[in-house]
Amino acid sequence: MAFVITSPCKDEKAAECVDVCPVECIDEGEDMFYIDPAICIDCGACEAVCPVEAIYMEDEVPEEEQEYIEINRKYFEEK
Repeated sequence: MAFVITSPCKDEKAAECVDVCPVECIDEGEDMFYIDPAICIDCGACEAVCPVEAIYMEDEVPEEEQEYIEINRKYFEEK
């Protein structure tokens, strides 16, 4: 299970999460950041520094943000 970045990041792209990730699993997309679930080690460093509170553990993503789990996965499949 990995962390997922959700809609508050869209068009925000503050990047604090990128700076603290110890395994460099966060990629910058066109309009937001994405976490590679194959690389994420579930350390939580990114979640703690996100200024817009857009990052959740996959099983804790709010109901209204569930689509971002698949959006995140697709980003890395198409990359």
